[in-house]
Amino acid sequence: MAHVSPTVAGWELMLRIREQGKAVGVKASAIQQALDISAAYWSQVTNYRGMFSEGKLEILMELLEFEPDEQRELCALRTAARQRGWWSGYSALFDDGQMRFYGMEDGARSIRSVEGGVIPGLLQTEDYIRALMSSIVYTARPTEVNQRVRARLERQRRLDGPDALQLSVIIGQAALMQEVGGPEVQRNQLRHLGEMVEKYDDNLDLRVIPFNARDSIAGLNVATFHLLDFESTRLPTVGWLDTAIYGELTEDRAKVEALDYLYRQLFTISLGREESLMLIDEIASRIV
Repeated sequence: MAHVSPTVAGWELMLRIREQGKAVGVKASAIQQALDISAAYWSQVTNYRGMFSEGKLEILMELLEFEPDEQRELCALRTAARQRGWWSGYSALFDDGQMRFYGMEDGARSIRSVEGGVIPGLLQTEDYIRALMSSIVYTARPTEVNQRVRARLERQRRLDGPDALQLSVIIGQAALMQEVGGPEVQRNQLRHLGEMVEKYDDNLDLRVIPFNARDSIAGLNVATFHLLDFESTRLPTVGWLDTAIYGELTEDRAKVEALDYLYRQLFTISLGREESLMLIDEIASRIV
């Protein structure tokens, strides 16, 4: 059975409703009148901050002329969307945008990531995570640090199982050399990368852009970003732009295409799989 994220299920449900509304020419005002709801409530639901009751969804599906098989699919999506994802237990720590990203990440079929400054979160050791969360960037209380560490480790579970996430990562050499948490933590982190590549041979592709890469690597000066793709062909690729102080999830086609182009350009100047592992091992061996 395919892995289902409540966030992705709710997203697909609303995308299909909006698309069908446009296809049959039913405006939001007509929907609000038929469902006896306010414009504010409609806005809340369409922006993923609420969910239709079963009865209102049935009325809406008839109004928008969904076929019976599609109605069953939408009801199943509503049921899945009403579940609680693991990230719901951390709502006090993260803003709505970050929480939505975690839900999207949890339901993605594949993710392409670029990280120039630190090791990507899905590949970090617990000690490395703790060092990051204890840094001046976060200035969090010890109890909050522990919660953030647990949340990041929880995210890494998507690499396991029969429906494991397909993860492709491009890392700048600077991320390998920055001694987060000190030399021992960084050395163990680099060894961990090699172990991860070996363990997840079928679903993890790790590439490094060395300092002496051909052409310009100015693209690595941009914020960390991820491109998420999903099992359903109805769902578009989404992008997540990440900085030290905020993150932005975008469905905007132009922005996503620009990130896709940048990823492909960076991929062409990255080392191959084996060369990347050799460089990681070489740098780890030099840490004293």
